[in-house]
Amino acid sequence: MTARQNPAKKTFWAWAIATFFGTGLGKPGPGTWASMATLLLWADYAWALHPTPQRLLFALLIVIVLSIAVGIPASTIVAREAGRKDPGFVVIDEVAGQAIALLFCPFDWVHPLLAVALFRLFDITKPFPIRKLENLPAGWGIVLDDVAAGLYALGVASLLRLWF
Repeated sequence: MTARQNPAKKTFWAWAIATFFGTGLGKPGPGTWASMATLLLWADYAWALHPTPQRLLFALLIVIVLSIAVGIPASTIVAREAGRKDPGFVVIDEVAGQAIALLFCPFDWVHPLLAVALFRLFDITKPFPIRKLENLPAGWGIVLDDVAAGLYALGVASLLRLWF
């Protein structure tokens, strides 16, 4: 057998996390599906439990830390098992980036949708220096470029909230 792992063998936990429990298998645009899933989970939490803004922020920070900390190794394993540098179905990076874009977002419909639109814009266009982060090894490059896109979206959305 070659150095490449048997494609029939999949590390279940890594595939579950990296595809965000199958969300990354959605077509077309698995990244957009993952962003919308993140938005819906955020909205469900806010609507059902009516958390204070501080608790909502804390919940998002937990999602961000977990999606990065577990997403990097999961993405590394899945990319290796799939034999691809950055498989489109790996979307845990979009979960992390979208959660970052939702930080400080008021619970209404305009601001979260703006956060999704801005995150997708920066994730797809990858303005400087986001594209350079893709060159990091394995899961680091897969996840950290979306973290940067989330930070860009957070910055622009926060500035826009000053006006409306």
